Amino acid sequence: MRRKRGFTLYELLMTLGLAAILLSIGIPSFSGMLARSQQAVEINALFHAIHLARKESVMRRRVVSLCPSRDNTTCVPGTDWSSGWILFENADRDSPPQVDRGEIVLRSHRVSENVRIQSNRRGFTLRATFLRATNGTLVVCDAHNRIRPKGLIVSYTGRPRVALERPNGTSYSCAD
Repeated sequence: MRRKRGFTLYELLMTLGLAAILLSIGIPSFSGMLARSQQAVEINALFHAIHLARKESVMRRRVVSLCPSRDNTTCVPGTDWSSGWILFENADRDSPPQVDRGEIVLRSHRVSENVRIQSNRRGFTLRATFLRATNGTLVVCDAHNRIRPKGLIVSYTGRPRVALERPNGTSYSCAD
């Protein structure tokens, strides 16, 4: 007599139930991991843009600025960097920085839809050999508040660093 191979209804239901439990535990942690990864991508992009601006300002012996942008060609007023940003040679040294005719856009970046970036500055300007750079803080948040915001602090010398808390010990937050 041949034995039939297969699963019983009971075995199938137990397997599906166990899979459902594992997925309900794993999906929220995967969501947080994805949010942390997207936040790290945006922080790294800004971090490297600031270093590039420092290098380009010294190499070109010109003022280089970083500002928020929606279209990758012009600066937008305000402190919301969530759409994206551009890095450009600011030949006329205007403040707040604006891209004028003849000024070269060195780099542009589109920000992920799941990330919000707020700043206390409308732009950051890095100078080659005179005066100081613009200091300030960019706060990078998850748009769905799944993870803790991080701050990217730019010093007067143009050096960026990442921080989890403000100097007074309070957490960063993005305005709604």
